[in-house]
Amino acid sequence: MARQYFGTDGIRGLVGVSPITPDFVMRLGYAAGKVLAGKASGTVSKRPTVLIGKDTRISGYMLEAALQAGLAAAGVDVMLAGPMPTPAIAYLTRALRLSAGVVISASHNPFQDNGIKFFSDQGTKLPDAVELEIEAALAHPMDCVAPEKLGRAKRLDDAQGRYIEFCKSTFPNELDLRGLKVVVDCAHGAAYNIAPHVFHELGAEVIAIGNKPDGFNINKAHGATAPEAMAAAVRAHGADLGIALDGDADRLIMCDANGRLYNGDELLYLMVIDRLATGPVAGAVGTLMTNMAVEVAIKQKGVGFARAKVGDRYVLEVMQEKGWLLGGEGSGHLLCIDKHTTGDGIISALQVLSALKRAGRSLEEATAELVLFPQTLINVRVTPGFDWTANAAMVAEKEQVERELGDTGRVLIRASGTEPLIRVMVEARNADHARSMAQRIADKIDVKLAA
Repeated sequence: MARQYFGTDGIRGLVGVSPITPDFVMRLGYAAGKVLAGKASGTVSKRPTVLIGKDTRISGYMLEAALQAGLAAAGVDVMLAGPMPTPAIAYLTRALRLSAGVVISASHNPFQDNGIKFFSDQGTKLPDAVELEIEAALAHPMDCVAPEKLGRAKRLDDAQGRYIEFCKSTFPNELDLRGLKVVVDCAHGAAYNIAPHVFHELGAEVIAIGNKPDGFNINKAHGATAPEAMAAAVRAHGADLGIALDGDADRLIMCDANGRLYNGDELLYLMVIDRLATGPVAGAVGTLMTNMAVEVAIKQKGVGFARAKVGDRYVLEVMQEKGWLLGGEGSGHLLCIDKHTTGDGIISALQVLSALKRAGRSLEEATAELVLFPQTLINVRVTPGFDWTANAAMVAEKEQVERELGDTGRVLIRASGTEPLIRVMVEARNADHARSMAQRIADKIDVKLAA
């Protein structure tokens, strides 16, 4: 059965346009409440309870109220955490033994977008099969339980403090961050009042930027999708490194003292090398987009490497299948499942910082052996449902480029799971070749078919 609403990271879209409307979100809350309540392994009370968190978008208030109403109509109690990182909701859902967690966020998208994503009672993203059950439930009319069975709502007042302590617990007890000056860019998002405290309480001198959300500025010129602000602040303040999160704080991009940026591929490599210094590492998982140089370098260290479909949920699935602990994406989603059940920008940053502390090296020194292959990614906006494989000219150009590259590079074309985009990626040992080849393919998209 094809999914109608759920993408690779929940349900997402422009606020006020289906499906991100109050009436749909209320129906979604009702459908999810019916499905998830029956799957919980344990709750804090005799009634199913769901935790709701959100990022700092102005639309979060409206969607939170709609979601709460739908869950209450299904007989589900609600706990409201307010603005919290996505991984915080995953942690608190599991720690409080709740039935499920829900996050209202469109992650790295601008404020006009929003979305809904769910976590199971174990703090993991819902499997495709469960999302399909929710979609099936949406096909039925919304009902309401008897008045005496309606759900209630209450605030979780200590949510921030609980999560800050959890993040700190993933950092080695024998280490601290004293003597380190760091810039922390919160993207005017969900971590604005959390991330600076975590690094400060571990001993770092923190310069916080992107920490003044107003409902409209989330991800605007700040954060992991606009890391130039972090890099500029690092240079301006003479900091040792920078940490940039996205709007819901599950992505991480870093920079060194010179402002040189490090993406998720490089940070995954660094974490693998750090783990190898203290014991064997069975393997690490990347995605179809992971730079080929990372795969080559990790395998040269005697560590296994596997690629998953793009999306941290699929990285996690392969990690679980293989029993491996580390995985990630170049976009900055990094997973250390011996530390947390889902990708977490703050916790990933702490793993990088602990690796640097143990090695006594800078970010630049620790990754010096890894030289990424030039990679060009072009995003082409299309109509929803556009099938690039039906574009004969584009397919033919892709095949021609692959023949020219041989074994010196690769081509990947895929549809975005969160936006109506076709992503054209070419990787080659020569940067000019990568750029020109990617553009050749992108130029073949039939405007009549795509528009």
